[in-house]
Parts: sequence; C-alpha cells; structure tokens
Amino acid sequence: MGNVVLVIDMTKAFMEKGHALYCGGDARKIIPNIQYLLTRELKGGAKVLFLNDNHDPDDLEFKMFPPHAIAGTPETEVIPELAKYMGEIIPKKRYSAFYGTVLGERLAQLKPGKVIITGVCTDICVCHTTADARDRDYNVAIPVDCVASFDEAAHKFALVHMEKVLGAKLTSSRG
Repeated sequence: MGNVVLVIDMTKAFMEKGHALYCGGDARKIIPNIQYLLTRELKGGAKVLFLNDNHDPDDLEFKMFPPHAIAGTPETEVIPELAKYMGEIIPKKRYSAFYGTVLGERLAQLKPGKVIITGVCTDICVCHTTADARDRDYNVAIPVDCVASFDEAAHKFALVHMEKVLGAKLTSSRG
C-alpha cells in the first residue's frame, strides 16, 4: 500500500489568531509545505487522515492548557487552506492520535508503506503520535518543514528525540 499522511491539529484552534492555543505566525509558515506534500502524496496514491483535537467541555487537559477545540465548535475544524484536500477526519481527545481513536484500526486496514506525520505541536501531539506509531513498527517520516510548535526549543528537542530515540526519519516536504 502507499503512504498515509497524518495531519495533526491543523485546526482553527491552533492555526488561527484569536484562539487560546494559537501557535503563532511562525507555525503558519508550515501551511504551504503541507499543501505541497499533500498534493504530491495524493498524486502518488497516499491516504490523508486529519487528526483533530475534539475535547469535552470538562476535559482534564484544561487543567494544563486553556479550553480549546471543544467538540461541536468551529475550533475543531481543519483550517480552510487544508480542508480542500481529500482526507478522513478522526477526532482525538489526547496527545497521541492513537489513544481512544480508530487510527490504529485504519492504519491496520491501509497497511501503509510509510506513515508521514505533519502538524502541531511537534513536542506534544506530533511526538506522542510518532512514539505510538513506532511502537506499532510503522516506518515513520517527519517532514521538518511541516511541523511546528509554540516553543522553538521544545520543537527542536522533539525533532532530535523522534529521530534519535524513536527512530523516525527526518525529511522535508520536497522529498
């Protein structure tokens, strides 16, 4: 089977100004790179899965982070720049896109040659999803120009961790 591209939390909650967990202007710079990657991968037969935060109003995560991406609100929607790409939306409630979702079953059905992980935040949801994908023995690639975080130091640490400890391959959107 072809590749599967995971697009993590590229939602209004994280990528549009005025929301409590807006990642900032630097994070928005990854949008054209993800667009390029999705166009290329879809032409090659890849499947795209959007993994979107979708929290209950009383989610315990809100003890650490401000309320965000509450189920049924526009904050859970894929940003307009990426919404046109053919993909399945899988709601998630935790950092790892595998925890309490159908992602594991979908990947088992699709049998990807490679799982390409993009989105935000590098040091939180991207890293935890990468760890769980590697624990399931998937070949994982992280295009470094397609991930971002609130915290540049944590972003850089997470990239090194995903490569050196988790065994993900660091790549770029261009190849």
